[in-house]
Amino acid sequence: MLFVLCAHFLVAIFSPILFSRWGRSAFYILASVPGISFVWLVAQYNNVYSSTLPSPSLEIPWVPVLDLNLSFKMDQLSWLMSLLVLGVGALVLAYCARYFKTNDAGLAGFGAQLLAFAGVMFGLVTADNLILLFVFWELTTVLSYLLIGYARTRIAARRAALQALIVTTFGGLAMLVGLIMVGESAGTYSISEILAKAPELISAVGSPQLMLDIGIALLLVGAVTKSALLPFHFWLPGAMAAPTPVSAYLHAAAMVKAGIYLIARLSPGFSETEYWQPIIVVLGLGTMLLGGWRALRQHDLKQILAYGTVSQLGFIALVVGFGGQEAAMAGMAMVLAHGLFKASLFLVVGIIDHQSGTRDIRELSGVFKSAPKLGIVALIGAASMAGLPPMAGFVAKEGIFQAFIASATYGPAGPVVGWTVLAGMVLGSVLTFAYSARFLWGGFATKAKGMSTAFKPVSWLFLAAPALLSLLTLVYGFFPHLVETWIRPYSDQFPAYDPDGMHLALWHGFSPALGLSALVIAVGVILFKLRDKFEAFQAKLPAGIDFERAYRKAIVVLDAVAIWVTGRTQRGSLFFYLSVILSTAIVSVLAVLLLNVQDWTEDIYFVDPGSPFQIIAGAVVIIGALAAARANKRFMAVLLVSVTGYGLALIFALQGAPDLALTQMLVETIILVAFVLAMRSLPPGLLERKQAGSHRLVRLILGIGFGATMVVVAVVAMGARIHEPVSLALPVLAYEGGGGLNVVNVTLVDIRAWDTFGEISVLAIAATGVASLIFVRGRGQRLPRAETVETGSIGKLPVSQFEPTIHLAKKFTASPSNPWLVAGRTLAPERRSIIIEVVTRLLFHSIIIISIYLLLVGHNGTGGGFAGGLIAGLALTIRYLAGGRFELAEATRISAGTLLGLGLAMAALTALAPLFFGGEIFQSAIIAFDLPVFGHVKFVTSTVFDIGVYLVVVGLVIDVLRSLGSEIDQHEEDGLDSMEMIEDDEPLEVSR
Repeated sequence: MLFVLCAHFLVAIFSPILFSRWGRSAFYILASVPGISFVWLVAQYNNVYSSTLPSPSLEIPWVPVLDLNLSFKMDQLSWLMSLLVLGVGALVLAYCARYFKTNDAGLAGFGAQLLAFAGVMFGLVTADNLILLFVFWELTTVLSYLLIGYARTRIAARRAALQALIVTTFGGLAMLVGLIMVGESAGTYSISEILAKAPELISAVGSPQLMLDIGIALLLVGAVTKSALLPFHFWLPGAMAAPTPVSAYLHAAAMVKAGIYLIARLSPGFSETEYWQPIIVVLGLGTMLLGGWRALRQHDLKQILAYGTVSQLGFIALVVGFGGQEAAMAGMAMVLAHGLFKASLFLVVGIIDHQSGTRDIRELSGVFKSAPKLGIVALIGAASMAGLPPMAGFVAKEGIFQAFIASATYGPAGPVVGWTVLAGMVLGSVLTFAYSARFLWGGFATKAKGMSTAFKPVSWLFLAAPALLSLLTLVYGFFPHLVETWIRPYSDQFPAYDPDGMHLALWHGFSPALGLSALVIAVGVILFKLRDKFEAFQAKLPAGIDFERAYRKAIVVLDAVAIWVTGRTQRGSLFFYLSVILSTAIVSVLAVLLLNVQDWTEDIYFVDPGSPFQIIAGAVVIIGALAAARANKRFMAVLLVSVTGYGLALIFALQGAPDLALTQMLVETIILVAFVLAMRSLPPGLLERKQAGSHRLVRLILGIGFGATMVVVAVVAMGARIHEPVSLALPVLAYEGGGGLNVVNVTLVDIRAWDTFGEISVLAIAATGVASLIFVRGRGQRLPRAETVETGSIGKLPVSQFEPTIHLAKKFTASPSNPWLVAGRTLAPERRSIIIEVVTRLLFHSIIIISIYLLLVGHNGTGGGFAGGLIAGLALTIRYLAGGRFELAEATRISAGTLLGLGLAMAALTALAPLFFGGEIFQSAIIAFDLPVFGHVKFVTSTVFDIGVYLVVVGLVIDVLRSLGSEIDQHEEDGLDSMEMIEDDEPLEVSR
């Protein structure tokens, strides 16, 4: 199973390469992935259905503390759903190779997303952990958003994608709360264990049972939104803005089946909970009737199928979730039948649209005569949808009628509920027959008006996917006992109500179920014959509740509230923002402290007796803070703020924390550089302070109050300890488990590697954010080489007062073959500093060596990837200050984005590599070996992770230097060039 998941995602990642080489034919390569996986799935049949052989399963520990493991299990239900996911997925991907044109934009991304969706759906139906299932559930939401919005230039597609995203995400959040409630009630998040404990959980009394009932109801909310049941049905017809292959796969065989799968998965254990039956019966039956009613008013073939899908999803949800062996058997039979005929019909509509340019049944005419092969394929699919023999749909619908007759007669729901539901099903089936006939007539019949354009011939390669699905629909109808064999182990988990037993068969003899089928066909034919009058009748009826309109009004209200809140909170006043933040922090913390009994630490001191130099460090911090508050210049204020940071680094050093002290000092220096570079674009002076005494008093109170509150929190936290500090065990854990003596570094790259990975990801995002604010051109675009620039031309000032400086700089300018710095000669003489150039030339390489030393020694001594990266960043900063933007370009031949990507990739590699050797994520290995010169060497694989941290930090610094340094330099130089042209009375050239 892990191979199937990895294959889908890996091929999806490399799909741009495939499309760049083979164009749309790359879809065939993508289709081979679920195709080969389908062959593997069929080969697992004996293991899945054997009582002696082990079923395919996989469990990889992930976050054991949260009971979150990568647990996958292939049982009979998962196997059945995987048949649709992989089989239909392979056919749809192959169909895409002829549906799209060679020059269609975004095919690589589309193919990757569709293939990844197939892998995600496979993971969803095989996941055996509730949290893992939710992860895959939300991935289907994100990928469906991208696939529905494929036509990004069409506002309808973007709106439909966003609507589907909002609705299904709402259901997903409700589902998340529900699965946590169910998992906590059961004491485990393993789905198989929860289902095994279901009888015990249901029989509980009091609050545990109420918690379980509410949790299951919330899980059903997620299923209802995903499978487009009332009142969330409207997103699915809107999603028809997606390309037809997306509709055929996501909205017929895959995504919308996720909700059905969840209902089927939970039904054996929890169909008797308090809210299950009302939700399933009311929403399922209501959706079936509403969808069928709306389908009879549509003129777009895809919309007819869309509302038909809504109707049948309600039908299937009702049957699968109703409970009972017979209903479970018939419901799963309909799941398979629906996936086959509905996917086939959507693909047929795609061919009609592709070959004729329209899907409007009022414009289509004579398609059957023009494409009889296509018409036969559509006839089989429509007949199965209508429930006509000998199709799969007839077999499944006969089984459903038989199951609900037995349930109404013998079931625990009673005759009133049973016969009412059956009557509603019969009425819904009549509507299904009528819109199936409307679809077939509208798409293929010859009408008096005729078509305005000729219907292009359809190749067998284009027709292959829907034809194969229709053939399987026909085979299913003739051999239903094979499907029954697949479903029987699942349905046997339910109690049986029919004393004669339940079987899937094409011919049951003359039975009440057959009579109901005949009634459906007869009334359906009449309804189709009166289609014009019935449509006119529908138009005259008053509009009922329009849930889509209600959704849009809710969004409008939400937008209005957001605007109102934003207008009153985002006021553009820094004083207001800080006041709200600090006041909230003070009030909330003090409220907790006052409402609870606190244990104050007895060991309170203002200065560590063993380190009196803390008084000096504290005084430096206090003086720096007060002076920064009184500073009138931006540069002076930043310098004084940095003084407080350096004072804190001194305190760390005095307390015996060299790693923290080194990191604090380096971070403070890098931040100072970034601030100074950014301030070049700001006025030197701070804005005039308001003289209002109230504001000054409020600032004073908030500042003192927040500081005092943090002191109280620290004192209380120290006194509230009830266990031994974790830090006491860290030295032994770091040495024995992480193979290092530096507890801080081993903690970062091994013990808490997940935290560090998240932090370097944030650094990469921050670097990208800084670059996106500054860069106008491409971020990876390199500056011209230094030798292409005229000597002394960068930053030249058109004034004579710099002549002495210019003369001195020229005197120290070496030849281009051996300059002080590679690109230093490009700066104008008045821009250069000989002292900085000499110092840079002497120290740059030494600082780089020190940074590498800190990187390598960090596992056992002071240092590490973070500190080493900051040291290397400072070396690059010095080189930039000495030689300007061209010097930075010469020093950084690899772009910042590449370094960030390499760093994250190396960190991710150290996370995943142990899995291939039977280990856990981020597990380190200690490798000891002897070398001729170096002697005994102990290498810990977490060093590779530290190298990734090093590269990310260097990439971040380069991004800051290029964004706040080089780019601003170039803007200033461009402005100076413009001034020179104006002074020389030369016309300005306007770039086209």
